[in-house]
Amino acid sequence: MTAQLTPRYSPADDRYERMQYRRVGRSGLKLPAISFGTWHGFGDDTPIAKQRELLRHAFDLGIMHFDIANGYGPPFGSTEANVGRILREDFAGLRDELVLSTKAGYPVYPGPNGSGGGRKHLIGSLENSLRLLGTDYIDIFYSHRFDPETPLEETASALDAIVRSGKARYVGISSYSAERTAEIAGLLRELGTPLLISQPSYSLLNRWIEDGEPSVLEANAAAGAGIIAFSGLAQGMLTNKYLGGVPEGSRATQGKTLRDGMLSEENLERVRALNAIAERRGQTLAQLAIAWVLRDERVTSALIGASRTSQLDDLVQCLDAAPFTEAELAEIDTHAVDGGINIWTASSDA
Repeated sequence: MTAQLTPRYSPADDRYERMQYRRVGRSGLKLPAISFGTWHGFGDDTPIAKQRELLRHAFDLGIMHFDIANGYGPPFGSTEANVGRILREDFAGLRDELVLSTKAGYPVYPGPNGSGGGRKHLIGSLENSLRLLGTDYIDIFYSHRFDPETPLEETASALDAIVRSGKARYVGISSYSAERTAEIAGLLRELGTPLLISQPSYSLLNRWIEDGEPSVLEANAAAGAGIIAFSGLAQGMLTNKYLGGVPEGSRATQGKTLRDGMLSEENLERVRALNAIAERRGQTLAQLAIAWVLRDERVTSALIGASRTSQLDDLVQCLDAAPFTEAELAEIDTHAVDGGINIWTASSDA
């Protein structure tokens, strides 16, 4: 029996007309207002055909930034291997158009150096990522979390060495506090490798990057760095999925990123109120949530995931919506309060 071949991929000719692009801080790099993340759905538990369909469709929409990490899977490393296969089989000749990012910092192998911000872990992890992805360089390499056990000078020095080696074009940080952001930005500036971007969680129910003096938003702006916000849909809470309760088979029943207490009645009341505002604006709740994240010009891009191409189509439409009025923003503020859903506080509080 002859195996059925996957049709050769030809990107949409109008892909760059479908997307808005924003400059990252004070750099020369531009990212799509909506970027595509591979946190879920790109491990070995998902058919490669489905992964291929999603990456192709995202690119056809002008989403040329794919965000990855060394620990994504399952198992660890499988997402980079699977994305690498798709890049090789579907995106050959398109590498220059793509912006690829990956990260290191969370545990990915046994032993004392299997995680953290040390030079051995960061550089070794990147070299493994390059091998799995099948590329000579990464566009953005992140310190995935602040490591309180490693001097920040060592983390900054490793990031600087990575850029100077040509193995990454830019460096970023993820889930760093405002204080640590300012500190590492200063260290990188002295070394001659500016901090490009910060990747924090940020949503209508998780507004921590607005807090403090300076806030994370302000610290990055002062450093000339952009922000790419992840979990703008609050781990799926800011979609229509939970408006009528918790469906069987959803993340909430799998214990993945929605933990006990997150889907409290108080949070669900906020979600329903926000959905009512979205309906008045002619939007889905998910569209409202991503448009709200992008309302601040200091946010370069919103990082989204998807399990269906229709979800990508839905979210991209938020870019065509009318800007929020002051009255709408004020009403949103009455419901957009902290919902106790930030599961990354250990890094940002360190």
